[in-house]
Amino acid sequence: MPIQRTPAELEKIQQILKTAKENNVQFIKIWFSDILGKLKSLSVSHREFEHALTEGMGLDGSSIEGFARIYESDLVAMPDLDTFLILPEELMGMPVARVFCDIKTPDGKQFEGDTRYILKKNLEEMKSMGFSDFMVGPELEFFYFKSDKSVELVDNGGYFDTVPIDESHSVRRKTMIMLEKLGIRVEYAHHEVAPSQHEIDLRYNSALQMADNVMTYKAIVKIIAEQNGCYATFMPKPIFRQNGSGMHVHQSLFKDGQNTFFDEKDPYYLSQTAKYYMAGIMKHVKDICSVTNQWVNSYKRLVPGYEAPVYIAWGRKNRSTLIRIPQVKTGKPAATRIECRFPDPACNPYLAFAIMLAAGLDGIKNKLPLRAPVEENIFKMTPQERKKLDIDNLPGYLFHAVNNTKESELVKKSLGAHTFEKFIINKEIEWDKYRTHVSAYELEKYLPIL
Repeated sequence: MPIQRTPAELEKIQQILKTAKENNVQFIKIWFSDILGKLKSLSVSHREFEHALTEGMGLDGSSIEGFARIYESDLVAMPDLDTFLILPEELMGMPVARVFCDIKTPDGKQFEGDTRYILKKNLEEMKSMGFSDFMVGPELEFFYFKSDKSVELVDNGGYFDTVPIDESHSVRRKTMIMLEKLGIRVEYAHHEVAPSQHEIDLRYNSALQMADNVMTYKAIVKIIAEQNGCYATFMPKPIFRQNGSGMHVHQSLFKDGQNTFFDEKDPYYLSQTAKYYMAGIMKHVKDICSVTNQWVNSYKRLVPGYEAPVYIAWGRKNRSTLIRIPQVKTGKPAATRIECRFPDPACNPYLAFAIMLAAGLDGIKNKLPLRAPVEENIFKMTPQERKKLDIDNLPGYLFHAVNNTKESELVKKSLGAHTFEKFIINKEIEWDKYRTHVSAYELEKYLPIL
């Protein structure tokens, strides 16, 4: 049975067609993500707008990473009408719109490998527990290089540097302006610790809209960089002996407009709900970090000495912990939140938000106890001191992280059997290719002496 639009949706389609015509839109880009978070796109000409918006566009799922097998490959990209947006002409060179989509089977059923749907499914689980919104605010870091062929720097700035006003400063400013034009609210931006490393932070929003915004953000950062003669990368650790790029994710759960993480009587202003949620994250983090940190390169960022979290602990002022509690102004309960510092920006945001939510909700369901906070610098502790405080480590390699994930019932339930299986297979192939590769380091180190 073909997919049927409701009368309200058909009316909205007519409004979109009217807006597209008034703005001389030539193409609509239908966006979706593969299992690894890579943005995919179908371009539809203006003559086919109504058909595409009403009935969706067919695609070959067997050609999309982590989607379908060859014998079940026919899928339909069904536009989410609420995400229709006309892109500024200076971005695309002509009037072009974009719309995110949900992936359906030809008979109208939801395709279980659609990562956007996986986030929606976990949000429904959240609502069944009495919460109304999962609010997230990611801090995405990235590097500018001269090209994608090397790590030749665009600038030599450091943390919060403003001078000299170099090429990268201009590119970052143009990116912020473009994001604002697209309705994506920028909270602030600055130069990061490493040379040529930058950060543009997005104002918190509901998880699904934020995941869409992260996908858009990453595309805009890359497009603006290319238009200005450089290359932007979200690779977690591109430069040896320099800080890597993280995606710290601030998060909280709301119920009927009230932040359930806030308690004015607690020294940290954290409610019991927030503490259960944090305990869930900490219990499951070794199982979920192959999703939030999904590449071989991700684990070269997660090492001591470069401000990235390695140890499973939490604290308020402590930036060596896995979870930090940002200090907020008294009397601002909506701003109370936790900051998960382990994800990196090369993850799939739909899956990353879904899996952290699932871990936190498990903590709430089972009323998991939260260990005491740690305010000392864990990087300077001896192994004996860490053992005394029962501070465990994150996995050191993708191989270990994936092995943990394989045994996790929580991850399997959160992602669904289809995506769980596809993700594990993909990551095992990646690790196998990496471990059998003979690197330049090995040739330089061993060839002259062995």
